[in-house]
Amino acid sequence: MQVKKIVIIGPESTGKSTLSAQLAAQFNTLWCPEYAREYLTKYGTEYDFNDLLSIAQGQLELESEHTNSAHSNNQPLLFIDTDMYVMKVWCEYVFGKCHTQILDEIGQRKYDLYLLCNIDLPWVKDDLREYPNEGPRQELYHIYKDLLINQQTPWVDISGNYEERLQKAITAVEKYCL
Repeated sequence: MQVKKIVIIGPESTGKSTLSAQLAAQFNTLWCPEYAREYLTKYGTEYDFNDLLSIAQGQLELESEHTNSAHSNNQPLLFIDTDMYVMKVWCEYVFGKCHTQILDEIGQRKYDLYLLCNIDLPWVKDDLREYPNEGPRQELYHIYKDLLINQQTPWVDISGNYEERLQKAITAVEKYCL
């Protein structure tokens, strides 16, 4: 059985991890967390361009582990909090350039659905978060939206309160992946 992979992306503090966990519980399956949190917690929040490549590689390894586990356990779905689009946006937004390896992975990786988390939830302070102001959050949201519009995988905008987001996401997963 092939595991269908659903990626949850969007700017920071838009409920990606919460939604990933809720969807995994709803569909009784696994979700792959964002590796950047583990990396920045371990090494600190002062990062450079090369750190982002290390984070991307860690994310890919984590995704591979979770994909293999889902496959081994005959779970038809895997929810992924963050992918290489997020790494591309992060690299370009902060450093004005992106690692070739990240761009290559974007071209090679195949997913079944993207869920784009909108910025309509209140920003929650966290030691790892960088953009509390509305302007950068809107800008980042539109960068993600433009990326999704210009690729082939189906995607759905996820907005509203937490319950509305969950219901929209469930509907999208049922429509595109089951």
